[in-house]
Amino acid sequence: MTKKEAEELLNQYISSNWLKKHSIATAAVMAALAERLKQDVETWWIIGMIHDLDFDMTQDPAVHGKKTAEILKKRGESEETIHAIMAHNAEGLGIVRETTLDYALTCGESITGLIVATALVMPDKKLSSVKPSSVIKRMKKKDFARKVSRECIMLCERIGLDIEEFAEISVRAMQNVSGELGL
Repeated sequence: MTKKEAEELLNQYISSNWLKKHSIATAAVMAALAERLKQDVETWWIIGMIHDLDFDMTQDPAVHGKKTAEILKKRGESEETIHAIMAHNAEGLGIVRETTLDYALTCGESITGLIVATALVMPDKKLSSVKPSSVIKRMKKKDFARKVSRECIMLCERIGLDIEEFAEISVRAMQNVSGELGL
């Protein structure tokens, strides 16, 4: 799959603007993680872009990821890609995260919500004002961005990154696409 095909799939299956922005943010974080971990940057970007294709259709944790897997199997995508996308909802689907890619997608897509929430409490509501230390500080506040799983974010340790480096990579990645995110 090419980046263009991933964007076309995103537009075909996702209608909500916030979910498109989440996918763009996740793609940026995944590409940055791939670069840091010496993985295929384009492949990881694509996976970040399409990981939630079925969210508008399902919105049910017990099935989220399965429809995306079906779509991707029909397209002949790799088992590694399909498993990683399903594994970002491992708890809901009752499967096990196994690979670096599985863990990277889970922590990468999770931290995007915390970074956006941090940007929105800045006086200018801009990603350019967000510092990684601010994200980490707010992560410790359980009442801040309550729906963001801190446990999933901390899976960054399973890919060899401490929270400080992971937050730095993720914030910088999202700042690079701030125009597309409207932040």
